[in-house]
Amino acid sequence: MKLTVYGSGCAKCQQLSANAEAAARRLGLEFEVEKVTDVNAIIDAGVMRTPALAVDEEIVVEGKVPSSDELEQLLG
Repeated sequence: MKLTVYGSGCAKCQQLSANAEAAARRLGLEFEVEKVTDVNAIIDAGVMRTPALAVDEEIVVEGKVPSSDELEQLLG
């Protein structure tokens, strides 16, 4: 599974990344994390609000930081 975090690298982006990783670990998933900070790449991915999270190239979260419990439900 590929988790992609889109954003500037701000505190919210880092928190989203940490929550997604924690949720994936709890579910026992094999995953890799990619962090995209380039504005043009973010726009090309169709992201309008950051931070955003994509799972296997599909945007599942945009413009907010869900808890790791919420992300666990999304990933599970």
